[in-house]
Amino acid sequence: GITNQRETTVLWNRKTGRPVHHAIVWQDRRAEPTCAVLREQGHAKTIQAKTGLLIDAYFSGTKLKWLLDNVPGAREQAERGELAFGTVDSWLLWQLTEGALHATDVSNASRTMLFNVHSNSWDEELLDLLGIPAALMPRVLPSSAAYGETRPALLGAPIPIGGVAGDQQSALFGQACFQAGMAKNTYGTGCFMLMHTGGTFQTSANGLLTTSAAQATPATEFAIEGSVFVGGAVVQWLRDGLHAIKGSGEVQALAESVPDSGGVMMVPAFTGLGAPYWKPDARGTITGLTRGTTVAHIARAALESIAYQSAALLLAMSRDAVAAGGSPVAELRVDGGACVNDLLMQFQADLLGIPVVRPVVTETTALGAAYLAGLSAGVFSGTAELSSLWRAERRFVPT
Repeated sequence: GITNQRETTVLWNRKTGRPVHHAIVWQDRRAEPTCAVLREQGHAKTIQAKTGLLIDAYFSGTKLKWLLDNVPGAREQAERGELAFGTVDSWLLWQLTEGALHATDVSNASRTMLFNVHSNSWDEELLDLLGIPAALMPRVLPSSAAYGETRPALLGAPIPIGGVAGDQQSALFGQACFQAGMAKNTYGTGCFMLMHTGGTFQTSANGLLTTSAAQATPATEFAIEGSVFVGGAVVQWLRDGLHAIKGSGEVQALAESVPDSGGVMMVPAFTGLGAPYWKPDARGTITGLTRGTTVAHIARAALESIAYQSAALLLAMSRDAVAAGGSPVAELRVDGGACVNDLLMQFQADLLGIPVVRPVVTETTALGAAYLAGLSAGVFSGTAELSSLWRAERRFVPT
C-alpha cells in the first residue's frame, strides 16, 4: 500500500523518468496569483461544483500550471506527450514499476482541482481552463485495486501494489470511519479534519471542502474536510525558529510548567490561513505579551493554537452536518504525531465539548494504506472486519 502527502506536484520526463523541476509541496504558495485571477474571473462556483474544492494554491492544478509556464520547454514537451504529471503516489508507482504504470487513486486525484468527483474522471473544462494537456494526467483507479507489481529487481521479487490513498483519506480509512457522520482529526505538520458523508456530495456553507474519500470499490464516497496549514509545524517553529526547545518532545513539559498561557494568544498563520477562513495573505501573530510573559507561556499558546484552529473546523463541520439533516459530530477520533501530547488532547476535548478518542495505533495513515492493500489482496473480508479491529487507547472527556 502507498500513502502520501497530497497536492505535492511532480512533473517528469516519460523517457528518462527524471523530474524536470523540484517537486512543489502542498504548502507552497507561488501559484496564488493564478488563483486570484481565477477568482476574479468568476470560476469559483464551477470549480467547487465539479471538484468540491475552493480555489487555492494549496491544490495541484495551479502548481502544475506554474511548472508548465515557468520551466523552460516544459509546455512544449507536455504538448508532445513527453511529460507525465503526478502527485507523490504517482511518482512512486512510476518508479516502483520502472515506468510501466502511470496512475493515481481517486483520493489523490480529487486534490488537484482538475478532477470531477461525480464522474471520477479528469474534467476537460478544468484542464482547458488552466491550459493543461490531458496527456499529462495519470489513470485514476479506486483506492483499493490491483494497480500492478513492483519490478522484481527492486525488492527481489514482484510485490503486488493493491492500495493507494492520500494521507488524510488513508487516515480516515485507518480510523475505521466508514459511516456518514464519523470524523477524525490528524495532528501532523498541519491538522486535517475529515467527516465521512457516505455517497452524498455535500457542499459546505461554512468554508470547508468536499473531497473524495478513499474508495474500496468504484462507487463514489465523499468526506467534508477542513485543513489547517500549520498544526504540529508550530512546534517545529518553537524548536528551529525560536530555539525555545531542543526537541519536539520537550514542548509538553515546557507548556505544563505554567498553569495557563498567561493571556498570550498565537495565530500561526505562517503560510496564510486555511479552512474555514481561506486567507492566503494572513500572517502569524502573538498577542497578549506582558513583562511577565515567558517562553513557557508562548509554548503553551502555541499548543493551544493547534486546538483552537481544530475547534473552528469542528464547529463548521457540525453546522454543515446539521444543515444536511444530520447531527453534530459526537466524537472525534485523533491520530498523527501530535496526538500523543496529553495536554493538547485534553485541551482539545475541553474546547470541543465532546470526547476526543486516541486509538491504540496512532499511525492510522499507514494503517489505512495497509487496510486498502489488504482488501485488494483478500487479507480482509471487508470494512466490517476492519471496524472490529479498531481499538481505543484513551478517551479524553471534557472537564
